[in-house]
Amino acid sequence: MSLFEELKRRNVFRVAAAYLVVGWLLTEVLTTLLPAFGAPDWVSRAVMFVFALGFLPTIILSWVYELTPDGIKRDHEVDRGDSDVGETSRRLEYFTIATVIVGVVFIAIFSSRPDSGEPAKETVEISDASVAVLPFVNMSGSKDNEYFSDGLTETLLHMLSQVPELKVAARTSSFAFRDQDKTIGEIAAALDVAHVLEGSVQRSGDRVRITAQLIRAKDGFHVWSESYDRTLDDIFAIQDEIAEKVGSSLSASLLGTVNGAAIADTMTAIPDAYDLYLQALQARSTYSYGGLRAAEGLLKGALTIDPNFVEAKIELASNYWHQVETGLMDRETARPQIIAIADQVLAVRPEDANARAIKVYTVMTDRLEKEGPQVLVEAIRELEEIVASDPAEFQPRILLTRFYQGLQQFEKAVPLLKEALRRDPFNPRIHFELGSTYLSMQQWDAARDALQTSLEIEPAQPNSLANLAVISLQSGDGLDYVRQLLKAMEVDPADYELPGIIAGFLYELGLIEEGDDFRNRVLAIAPTSEIAYQVEMLRAINIGDIEGSVASARRAIEDDIDDRRFAFGGAVQQLLRVAASRGVVEEESEYLQEVAPGILDVNEESLPAKYRGAQFSAFDAWFVSLGRDELLSRLDRMRQVANSFGIDPENDAGTHVSVLALQGKNEEAIDVALSELFVDSVAIHLDWRRALSQAQFAELVKSPDVQAAMQRWEDEEAEIRSRVKAFLADLSVSS
Repeated sequence: MSLFEELKRRNVFRVAAAYLVVGWLLTEVLTTLLPAFGAPDWVSRAVMFVFALGFLPTIILSWVYELTPDGIKRDHEVDRGDSDVGETSRRLEYFTIATVIVGVVFIAIFSSRPDSGEPAKETVEISDASVAVLPFVNMSGSKDNEYFSDGLTETLLHMLSQVPELKVAARTSSFAFRDQDKTIGEIAAALDVAHVLEGSVQRSGDRVRITAQLIRAKDGFHVWSESYDRTLDDIFAIQDEIAEKVGSSLSASLLGTVNGAAIADTMTAIPDAYDLYLQALQARSTYSYGGLRAAEGLLKGALTIDPNFVEAKIELASNYWHQVETGLMDRETARPQIIAIADQVLAVRPEDANARAIKVYTVMTDRLEKEGPQVLVEAIRELEEIVASDPAEFQPRILLTRFYQGLQQFEKAVPLLKEALRRDPFNPRIHFELGSTYLSMQQWDAARDALQTSLEIEPAQPNSLANLAVISLQSGDGLDYVRQLLKAMEVDPADYELPGIIAGFLYELGLIEEGDDFRNRVLAIAPTSEIAYQVEMLRAINIGDIEGSVASARRAIEDDIDDRRFAFGGAVQQLLRVAASRGVVEEESEYLQEVAPGILDVNEESLPAKYRGAQFSAFDAWFVSLGRDELLSRLDRMRQVANSFGIDPENDAGTHVSVLALQGKNEEAIDVALSELFVDSVAIHLDWRRALSQAQFAELVKSPDVQAAMQRWEDEEAEIRSRVKAFLADLSVSS
């Protein structure tokens, strides 16, 4: 008898088929039902893994044993002529077929129901009293006049949104459909509205021709249309008239009233001021250095013409805040100006959500530096109240997420931004903020998706490109890191930090000549910026000029630069590391105390935030200069400070290894280094040689396993260096 016939005779094929069918059904049931009961993913995976392991033993047992009506018997004990034995074989076949049928029925039932692991998308009932205002088409023959048509659209949006019963799609989402080949029905469906207002603007000298039409999306019916020929002096009357007519038309046909709700007048009665305001909105739309600076000048011009132009004041305060975030202004310069502007707005509009939020944020960040993390709780409570009072405003939400992130309360920040996206789904800034939040959470894929969506809506965003560069670096793609930063430089040539970041990266790779090209750009644009100090020090370090690095560090400390991108703290760190290597920590500490009183006093309650950052970087020197008890006391104090901000230092692999090494727990430090630190790409630890050369890591680097890991980093760094060098060489040739 052949092997095939013997396998068949012993029911091995029947058992195998039954086993696999049961496994298939088990997989379908587990993946469908367990998530509904809140079971973690590993439970179903573990059961399936055990089932897979059991396949081979089951086949072996089916060869050796036979299931009979009299129980399980060895194969040689079974009489194949017995009819009951044949019946057992047929039962196996019936069982397999029945299981397949059950599985098919199960899949049919549950495939018709919403996936229990992901709620079904809610069907939105579109109200008839809803409208999207598309950007009016600029037909003036000049791209320079587009801001004017956009501004008219925004004003109409603002005015229509004051009709209480009328749902108006957000401005940025409406603007996302500019120049897209979409039908009115498709746009209305995407924005969940029943009507669309569209039009065109043709401006020539001091005259303007405006056409507008209100379209019902479901059938394309023109509910209302009108044309206007006016002098530019009448532009505000035109805006009022269009908004009143649209509001009245919707009221009469949809809201059940003869007259539309009263619509407030426009923001300013002076056309030239309004003109400059519109240009400022367009200039700042990508939040680039050049755009923010241009917008600031335009807003100041608008306020010179009309000092009571409240919207221009709010926009100017917001502009200063964005300049602080991007590094264009230092906090000490911007803070009093932001507060003064917010107070002026609140004197006229006490409940203005944007003015209230930006004042709270500015005041609280100042108090945070002076009073400590307990201020965050109060700040969050106030901003939460503002968001609740005016949930449609975007800026208060963003400011609130900043404080949530400060306490690492990402579970609150993400829903806040997703709610903003629900209201304004095509707003590139909201997608950017969500991507940045995911970046802080180290959810790289989610961050990349959000940032790429933001760029699809608005391609000229240097900040989104810079964040995509950071994500590339996490995976070790140093080449794409440089590529993305170069793209950001193309769209924002005024940003002096971008070439500085590239220069620092190239210096750390040992590409000094290539780094110098970017360093020179920084020094030409902003020679006294924080990034300029930082780049100068990094260059000196990487060419082996220790004295030059010390001189650069001293200049940064004496000039009391901000700690943007760890510029101040990095200078203190380098100064003390050199002091530790030379045995002069006490002398340098006295120097620091003289130049920056209290900077190394870990017990001082009220210290500038940058001093706290510098203290964290001082442990390299304290390890060789303090007694063990004092060292551990300071370490405990600094960990308490971090915890008070909701931060666990040991969540960072490098810090975790450092803490263990400072505590003398060398074996644990080695284990953590191998399991948490060296699993990272070297691209995000290019200063690893300087870090691991510090005295507290002496035992760690003796480990053969650590030596092997360091060699892997060495090899990976060489590969990154080679690829980046070749890319820049090709770029230089092609340009």
